Amino acid sequence: MSSWTSPASIAIKDQMFRALAVLRVVLLVNAVVLNLYRADNFQRPVAGAVCIVVMVAWTAFAVWAYDEARRRTWLLLGADLAIAIGLLLATPLVKGPGFSASVPGFWVVGALVACAIHYRVVGGLVAGVLLATADLATREHMGQSDYGNAFLLVIGGAIVGYLCDSLQRMATERDVAEREAAMAAERARLARAVHDGVLQVLALVQRRGRELGGEAGELGRLAGEQERELRGLIRAQEAVSTLGQDATVDLAAELARLEHGQDVTVSGPGTPVELPAATARELVAVVRACLDNVRVHVGEDAPAWVLLQAFPDRVEVSVRDDGPGIPAGRLEEAAAQGRLGVAESVRGRIADLGGTAELSTGSFGTEWELVVPRLGSTP
Repeated sequence: MSSWTSPASIAIKDQMFRALAVLRVVLLVNAVVLNLYRADNFQRPVAGAVCIVVMVAWTAFAVWAYDEARRRTWLLLGADLAIAIGLLLATPLVKGPGFSASVPGFWVVGALVACAIHYRVVGGLVAGVLLATADLATREHMGQSDYGNAFLLVIGGAIVGYLCDSLQRMATERDVAEREAAMAAERARLARAVHDGVLQVLALVQRRGRELGGEAGELGRLAGEQERELRGLIRAQEAVSTLGQDATVDLAAELARLEHGQDVTVSGPGTPVELPAATARELVAVVRACLDNVRVHVGEDAPAWVLLQAFPDRVEVSVRDDGPGIPAGRLEEAAAQGRLGVAESVRGRIADLGGTAELSTGSFGTEWELVVPRLGSTP
């Protein structure tokens, strides 16, 4: 989730602009009092009064305009900065060429902070440079204090932008962490529900099927397999909850665990294939679904081969068997009957990862080609 558009980031930005509204009023009061105190410095008092009226009117408008996120466009930010620069450039006309203090004074900081909040480091730095340049360009003689004020505008804009960026990023990360914690708690609750209900039923079916034998025995055996799968998922959920967003796992090692005697052969590179944990888990689940299809539709002891290939930008996993293949139209027929195993377990999961799943089937057997991009992983 982007720290520019996340709800937490927008909420932080709203709070900053509300604080800026208070700062604008304080800066305005300071500027008006100083200009009234130095009224004898104005060579053109009427022009000076116009500048003060402009500051008062724009402050009132800016407090209203920045209060709504939809009004914070580049036009508003640009006008805010342009008025501040315009008042700086108008100072020699109002006070004469030998002035010591500009008409707006620290009032221009309002436009600087607004740019820093909205456009972060770049906005604060650009606004600081423009304001400092306008201030220095109007002075006949640049003293040490003038240079110091200009330097503070440039550095202050960049620092405020950086702090705003950091606050919004931390708010976004906190929001994501809270959401992940809630998801982990929900997974734990579901695991308890599965353990209390489904697993007990499957265990009962397995035991009764073994006692009855025949077709019931086969049903019991299948129930036992599903019970083991569910127990494995329940055990894995704690690891899922503790893995961070940036955690990675070795996909080659995860796939190697699927190898089963002579039935399933897994081949891959000799070096680790690091992928984000969530991506690797989904990919392993897809491969497991493909192998389940081999056992169900080809035979319990039918051989299957899993090949992992790693590239800098993607990983490719192929799952192949030498069965009779899938009859033409069978997948469409199953989907029409509401059996969405292939669509959801294979194609749906790979699509969610931003990858592709290609199926080749015929008298030679069935082969899935799974391609997933390696976003954020180590090549």
